[in-house]
Amino acid sequence: MFINVVLFIVLGISVVTDLRKRKIFNIITIPAILFGLIYNTYQAGLEGLYFSSIGLLIGFFLLFIPFVLGGMGAGDVKLLAAIGAMIGGELVFQSFLYTALIGGIFALAILFKKNRLVFFIKNIWFSVFYKLPILTEPEKKGKYTIPYGVPIALGVVSLYCFGGLL
Repeated sequence: MFINVVLFIVLGISVVTDLRKRKIFNIITIPAILFGLIYNTYQAGLEGLYFSSIGLLIGFFLLFIPFVLGGMGAGDVKLLAAIGAMIGGELVFQSFLYTALIGGIFALAILFKKNRLVFFIKNIWFSVFYKLPILTEPEKKGKYTIPYGVPIALGVVSLYCFGGLL
């Protein structure tokens, strides 16, 4: 399918720019959103527009709260919205589940690499089991971030390779 070719091109470009510049550019995501809306409308009329619009909204709102809380970039939100506009609501949600799992693995790997994994586990242990406030650790230089375009792309690839999780 032509839309899948465009989807994987958009994902590939987004991964490269996210790794190199730590940004997913509007020049990629906005045309991808428009393409998804137009293509699906052309293929199935108003049903296609509905299919694409629902996917766009679901993709957008799945990452909107993490974005508002500062844990995600706007490009990541728009990329998932573009994916939703192309493949619809059900598939974007399924790819998001893979994305969340892969993103969690990336986060644990970064914590392990920065020697913060033990502190993280202690923090969870004390806050959940002892109802104590979250432990604080002296500030370390540098902010740990994940180029989340990579887990998003891997989530979509996983969906196509392994099928849905639900």
